This record gives sequence, structure tokens and C-alpha cells, in this order.
Amino acid sequence: MKYRILGAFAAVSLLAACAHQAPPTTASTGTGAAAAPAGVVPGSEQDLVQNVGDRVFYAFNKSKLSDTSQATLEKQSAWLAKYPQVQVQIAGNCDDRGTEEYNIALGQRRANAARDYLVAKGVSSSRISTISYGKDRPTAMGDNEEAWAQNRNAITSVK
Repeated sequence: MKYRILGAFAAVSLLAACAHQAPPTTASTGTGAAAAPAGVVPGSEQDLVQNVGDRVFYAFNKSKLSDTSQATLEKQSAWLAKYPQVQVQIAGNCDDRGTEEYNIALGQRRANAARDYLVAKGVSSSRISTISYGKDRPTAMGDNEEAWAQNRNAITSVK
């Protein structure tokens, strides 16, 4: 008798769970723009990475922003204006050549250059923190120009 009641309860629970349909996530808005991809929360780290770009790249031993880097930071400033509650951290990174001290200082200059650009575009400096990891957090492994170019960056992340 107990097993019949438990079995009936389990069957009803399963049917109830199957009957629930989640609202569609790909509906378009009245302006014709598609909604964010499923699972991407507006104003989140994933939103920044997928829809704006989270990193800018630098030339060897430089902290000057290229035109491409400025274009990415322009998008970041617009995104930050859209989400005024979001605070970010900019991490400056280097390739593995050079001393630890040199790379920490260069990484800080790179993070500061990205921060200064965003502040010049109207983002409050109180929303941005910077850190330098020097050569301690490579994004690409290898001892070749391709890997080194990927590791010379400043990465913006949501705090």
C-alpha cells in the first residue's frame, strides 16, 4: 500500500515538472534587437566578455593604447555607462620576458592607461580599481611571439 501511494506521488510530481515551460529567451524586443543569449545576465562578467570585450593588448615594452585598444575601451565605457552599479578591476599583465620588478611596474602602467582612458570617457574613477600581475598570470602558454602578444594585456573584470 505504501509503495502504491509513493509511486503515485512520484508520478504526479514528474508530470507536474514536465508541464512547466520556461519563457522563451530568444524573443526580440520592440526595436528588433535580439535578447541576450540564454544564461547571460545583463551587467555581468559574461555580458562584458561576450558583448563588449574584456581585454586590450599592448606592444612589447609599451603601455600606450593602440587604436584597436581604444575602440575596445570605448565599448567598455558605453557598457559601464549602461550599468552604473557595476564596479570593475583592470589587471595589467606582461609576457614572461624581463625581471619581476620591471614587469610589475609595466603591468601597472598598462592597467593605469586603460583606467585613465575610461575615466576620460566619463566613468567614475571610484568604480575602477587596478592591479598588476606582471608576468605571473599568463593567458597563453608558450615561448613565442604569439603567446607573448596575448600575454601583454590589460583585462577588465567585474568585481
